[in-house]
Amino acid sequence: MADRGDKEHAQSVPGHARARRATVARHGRTHRERRLLRSLALVLTAVVVTGASGAAAIALRISSNMNQVDNSDLLDDVARPAAPAPDPDDPNSGRAVNLLLIGSDDRTGVNGVIGGDEEGKRSDTTMFLHVSADRSRIEVVSLPRDAVVPLPACPVTGGGTTRASDGAMFNGAFARGWDTGLDLVSAATCTQLTVEQLTGIRIDGFIVVDFIGFQNVVDAIGGVPLCTREDLRDVDSGLDLPAGEHVLDGPTALALARARHDLSDGSDTHRLDRQQALVAATVRTILDSNLLTDAPALLRTVDAATSAVTVSGGFSLSGLAFSLKGVDPADVVFQTVPSGPKPGNKNRVVWTSEADALWARLLADAAPTAPAAPTDPAGPAAPADPAAPAAPADPAAASPAPTPTVDPMADRTPGETISSADAQVACG
Repeated sequence: MADRGDKEHAQSVPGHARARRATVARHGRTHRERRLLRSLALVLTAVVVTGASGAAAIALRISSNMNQVDNSDLLDDVARPAAPAPDPDDPNSGRAVNLLLIGSDDRTGVNGVIGGDEEGKRSDTTMFLHVSADRSRIEVVSLPRDAVVPLPACPVTGGGTTRASDGAMFNGAFARGWDTGLDLVSAATCTQLTVEQLTGIRIDGFIVVDFIGFQNVVDAIGGVPLCTREDLRDVDSGLDLPAGEHVLDGPTALALARARHDLSDGSDTHRLDRQQALVAATVRTILDSNLLTDAPALLRTVDAATSAVTVSGGFSLSGLAFSLKGVDPADVVFQTVPSGPKPGNKNRVVWTSEADALWARLLADAAPTAPAAPTDPAGPAAPADPAAPAAPADPAAASPAPTPTVDPMADRTPGETISSADAQVACG
């Protein structure tokens, strides 16, 4: 099988990653096709991180809709990070859960109409999802497809392995798994093993979603409200959003997630920023709409999300979703893995030493360190006079609505975070 490689020189791989082996692939894709792939896992992420009610019907619908695959045979003889001892009653209980959400460019049926015809399968959207052991927070880390990393030799269905490389594009793991094993299990498993070797964190499972699932979920929840501070237009994706408040339908949300070259600096890194803002707004929309208590609406959303999904065996997605129903939007945090430009190639990035610190913190299931409170340049305020009368309460000032602290649609430095509480659904 011909390898569609885009191999980079091993010297370009940072020292903190070079010790782990690698493999990757080149794709002869149009800009339109590449933009489609970024959007695939976004809304599924939102559905997973917002949880669900405890209705048995929802759990049954989730289980019956999704295509579940078993990749245990491919993992049996591979050195992997250690797994904690499971609770026999609930394998996820009391421990952190780490998942991969992967967007696949399936070109069959309706997906072929959306994405165009091309043989094989590729993935350009990968998100690492960390759920804390106490279920109080969720961290979503986007993994740039253009990152140059070492890729391992991965076992594939039917025997054999993919070719290892010392430095190649990250999304080549999925491509080589597919090209060598000729199935989705091999492709997603190779991505899983690659992330494990890069991070030292054991991945509990993967979730793969295709084109049509993205649009269907956005439409199932009635669209996603979003404020854009400037006109957003991109020829290749068909995006045309004037500045202002919008309720994005499925096709428009897809176009926003795909848009790249005509926005910002045209980089993949800043496209990930916009994707994260879209997921954050979707999470906030679901929570603010009381979807989780509206069983018919929830079933429509679950149907839309899970009918286009393939998951690996070994973990309970429905059980995990139910356990997350109390998560606050401010504790659903998004970022891109810390990275910088690859020397000599502005179209590639490499992970930095800050990425090592991020993965070490997630491995320890430690919460992010809160930034230091700003100091008042005028100095500390004078103590209040206990004899002075209290100022009258202003009813209009009581319990103000939370205001986003950042513009989630703005370009960010890799490693800089936003949360679902930052989602700007209104421009006021």
